[in-house]
Amino acid sequence: MTELQAIGIQLEQSPDKQVSTTDTDARSMRHRGTGIVGYNIQTAVDSKHHIKQDFIYNAKTDTYTCPAGQVLTKGAHRSDRRGNVNFYRHLTACSNCHLKSRCTPEKIRCIRRWDHEAIMDDVEHRLEDKPDAMRIRRSTVEYVFGTLKTWMGHSHFLTRTRKNVATKTSLHVLAYDFKRVLNIIALQNLTAAIKAA
Repeated sequence: MTELQAIGIQLEQSPDKQVSTTDTDARSMRHRGTGIVGYNIQTAVDSKHHIKQDFIYNAKTDTYTCPAGQVLTKGAHRSDRRGNVNFYRHLTACSNCHLKSRCTPEKIRCIRRWDHEAIMDDVEHRLEDKPDAMRIRRSTVEYVFGTLKTWMGHSHFLTRTRKNVATKTSLHVLAYDFKRVLNIIALQNLTAAIKAA
């Protein structure tokens, strides 16, 4: 019972309400419908963004403007226990807003913003400037993922903790890059030999 209570406390303190007893860094892959606990590799070209585009952020004033024109200001306390996410709200505007039914079922609408959200904003703007970026991704990055997955035997990571998974991933990527360089050099040598013949 003591152990279960300790896990219950950890569960309450966890920002995403998850606790893994075998690997503290691992998380459930619920978005795939499997519930498998593990790791999912992300890339810099991922354009996933967790804020509604109708809420406009103003970096100068550090505020959001909602679709109804109300300004949401930063709360005094963080919205998570790790301290790297702020929340923005308007304490009185939501109660009689004509858009509330389409915005939130809660008493007030809160927008969460990561301390480094500007990075995500920059990626979003770059994707908007290059609408064919996803097509390019499918023919570049996805090929690499497919190759790495094949090398791993279409299996999951068999190591524990984020540090070890990152190390294993880095070794796979290093091997991939090294093999590509060897192929490119060999191709150049072959091309040079053909031209010389």
